Amino acid sequence: MNALIIFVLLLALMLTGMPISISLGLTVLTFLFTMTTVPIESVALKLFTGIEKFEIMAIPFFILAGNFLTHGGVARRMINFASSMVGHWHGGLALAGVMACALFAAVSGSSPATVVAIGSIILPAMVRQGYPKRFGAGVITTSGALGILIPPSIVMVMYSVTTNTSVGKLFMAGVVPGLMLAFLLGLTTWYLARKHGYPRMARASWGERWGTFRKSAWGLILIVIVMGGIYTGMFTPTEAAAVSAVYAFVIAVFVYKDLKLKQVGKVLLDSAAMSAMLLYIITNAVLFSFLMTSENIPQMMAEWITGQGLGVISFLLVVNILLLLAGNVMEPSSIVLIMAPILFPVAMKLGIDPIHFGILIVVNMEVGMCHPPVGLNLYVASGITKMGITELTIAVWPWLLTMLAFLVAVTYIPQISLWLPNLIYS
Repeated sequence: MNALIIFVLLLALMLTGMPISISLGLTVLTFLFTMTTVPIESVALKLFTGIEKFEIMAIPFFILAGNFLTHGGVARRMINFASSMVGHWHGGLALAGVMACALFAAVSGSSPATVVAIGSIILPAMVRQGYPKRFGAGVITTSGALGILIPPSIVMVMYSVTTNTSVGKLFMAGVVPGLMLAFLLGLTTWYLARKHGYPRMARASWGERWGTFRKSAWGLILIVIVMGGIYTGMFTPTEAAAVSAVYAFVIAVFVYKDLKLKQVGKVLLDSAAMSAMLLYIITNAVLFSFLMTSENIPQMMAEWITGQGLGVISFLLVVNILLLLAGNVMEPSSIVLIMAPILFPVAMKLGIDPIHFGILIVVNMEVGMCHPPVGLNLYVASGITKMGITELTIAVWPWLLTMLAFLVAVTYIPQISLWLPNLIYS
């Protein structure tokens, strides 16, 4: 009964148009002060201890690194390198967009940042080359979602915080699925380009390829620093985030010199504003998780689901449907912070690997970012392309179907997620 009251109250507040973070906080406070005898001191204590976690510090650092890279000319150089490698194939510039999104995702950790950085440069170039605007928008909107699957990933950090799962293992687990999805999105792009006869670029010489690689190398080295540092144990994922922020600042300001020192203040302010927003959501989600746990709701749900005789296959299907439905009304951070504490205990009871479960959730979040009504990538792409959400929704369908097929594969073939972390951490 209490669970029903909590969810009805949360839904009612969200339907008023109130931000999800505030809806979460108000739901918790209203329930605690009217239907329980929990002292207010314990709420204040939980607010403080809930975000007093070392891993959470990674979030503002990765946001800062992504912002430095977005403004620092790294994206343009990555696009030039990608174009030299795959530009001569069918739909070459579009394929370069997919490849550049994968590379930029590996240094930024954010889907919206990837869409902005790559899309704002490559979309006008695609239109000039004769690609339909809708095709280009579909490519960038969906490929930008790689930002939360290819490590480092802010969404993975959030899952780690809510479930006490290793961030390092999650980052390693995201590599193979991320590369697989990038390949599948590229394959879809190539097929459509070949079918419709979209333009190809002249084949670049190996000298030109080496030249574009050399110019983009400073950005690409960041992938090696972050993943290599975590893999070798030189630093934790949080320390890797801090190192990436400092490194991104140095290459944007002093190496590429595309970001002037007087612009650094604005980048810092933008990063602080985005970090504050995410930390506010996390704080309220921690409170919500505290309420759910104190009312034994996850445990009751776990017992009910196992009592229904749901096996692993059925449970994972239910999880996918739930998360895809949640993606219709919430953005990824909120979904992970609300749903993970509820679904995670059930998954553990059924013997599902926590790392595999985390990657499954992240892939669901990717799909959610590319479909209406609140797909974040759609809104970011809409701002770049000046296209309506309805038109963009039609544009992304071929790639969205590819992502859904990939979601099924990730759900039921755990080794896609677990092979690399098992190899490294064994």
